[in-house]
Amino acid sequence: MERAGVTSLIGTVALWLLMVSPGLSAETFQVAVMDQQAVIAQSKAGKRALEELKAYSMTRQKIINADDQELKELQQAIQDEKSTDSVKQEKQGQFQAKLEAYQRRLTDFNREIQQKQREMVAEYSKKVQAAAQAVGEKNGYVAVIDKGSEAAIKIVLYHQPALDVTDQVVKEFDRQNK
Repeated sequence: MERAGVTSLIGTVALWLLMVSPGLSAETFQVAVMDQQAVIAQSKAGKRALEELKAYSMTRQKIINADDQELKELQQAIQDEKSTDSVKQEKQGQFQAKLEAYQRRLTDFNREIQQKQREMVAEYSKKVQAAAQAVGEKNGYVAVIDKGSEAAIKIVLYHQPALDVTDQVVKEFDRQNK
């Protein structure tokens, strides 16, 4: 999302908050912030999900590494081969076929891993939202805003440390997702 889009989104959210809570004075208007990535990284269920994704990736990586080694050995055999041109051509044909299969598998594995990541993000975003909502309702917050991160879009540029409810959301997330 472009910076102008983010600014517009933040302005829209602020306007919406003012419209839905016209009876609230500035003193009772409570907003909290949290770090959604930290909730996933620090919670028990989030850690399990990240470990499962890592294990899934590692099994795929082992297959790719074995294919890579096989290609290197075949290439070395072609270079070391002191046989006729027809035998070398046959081995080069085998190498080319294996290389194409390797590249297809690599592309497929990357697509699978990205799909799993997207599914995990979608699933856990809903779960984090539910935990944040529970914390927000319990503590009387009108909104709990994800701080964002340097890697993505940093949504909250400044907040007082006391407004950060990440630890509470982690505890609630763990309670809801045993």
